[in-house]
Amino acid sequence: MTLQLIHVGLGGWGSSWAEHVVAQNKDVETTAWVEIDALALEAARQRLDLPEERCFTSLEAALKAVPAAAVLVTASLPGHVPSARTALEAGKHVLMEKPFAPSMQEAKELVELAAAQQRILMISQNYRYMPAARAAAQLIEQQAIGQLGTIALDFRRYDNVAPFESHRHYSIWEPLLVDMSIHHFDLLRMVLRQEPVQVYCQTWNSPWSKYVEPAAGTMTITFDGGTVVSYRGSWFSTGPRTNWSGEWRMEGELGEITWTGRGEIPDAVTLHLLGEEKPQSVKLPVMPQIDRQGSLAAFVQAVQSNTEPETNGRDNLKTLALMYAAIESAKLGRPVDVQDL
Repeated sequence: MTLQLIHVGLGGWGSSWAEHVVAQNKDVETTAWVEIDALALEAARQRLDLPEERCFTSLEAALKAVPAAAVLVTASLPGHVPSARTALEAGKHVLMEKPFAPSMQEAKELVELAAAQQRILMISQNYRYMPAARAAAQLIEQQAIGQLGTIALDFRRYDNVAPFESHRHYSIWEPLLVDMSIHHFDLLRMVLRQEPVQVYCQTWNSPWSKYVEPAAGTMTITFDGGTVVSYRGSWFSTGPRTNWSGEWRMEGELGEITWTGRGEIPDAVTLHLLGEEKPQSVKLPVMPQIDRQGSLAAFVQAVQSNTEPETNGRDNLKTLALMYAAIESAKLGRPVDVQDL
């Protein structure tokens, strides 16, 4: 049965969702598109060839005008909570971009509202839906390298070329921790099957950075299973560019796993056990839908089967808490306990 949904947020990323994700899913029918900025709405309508009578500048108007069982929220962060709250109060299931709220309190309120309404609230942690990430998680579950010890995770991009005036990314809030590292925080939880307990973070800008807020950082994250993660990320690194999932080196008592995914370099996982001369390439799982398509497919399946998705709002509070703890640690200059948030 086709899932009818209203799509909120048609900026650059939202338009990409509409064209490359939602329109490609045969199990989804978009009944309306919403963008509060009238000029942006018209630009998206023309670019995507959307029917004018089903384009709205408010979610409330769209909900009154068209049938829908769900709402997809790809607006900018300030629009996440208002849109999701309106949708949930109208009895709709919600799939939304991450991070799903600008504060832990608002995130908890949305989770409780979804529970009260008996509706699904799912966060699109799309990096989970990649072959290398799933293969790495399976190896850890099978204890292929025994007990985990340390993980080194690096993310490097040189997003520092565009003129400052024309590139909104330079002026967004916490461009590393909120816009990028949250993907890696969520992957760590999925792959390790452990939860973070403490983070010690430092962020900065180098002299050549065009970013207003810190766009590079390093941190030590301790997990409840004893694993310690050394993380480095940068939007203005002049080093070799990594894939979006980063470069992972995972050391355990029996050897190490290295992996990377989602980027120019094909997804790849290697396993190198102690005593073996050469690392072995790990066969990756075949996934019918990956990335955002995988996230949307998981949402559709959850709605149709009335089951909680893997990245439901309540579970994602733990990813969000690590992100906010990292921000707090960088601000205070000391370790922060994640459970305090």
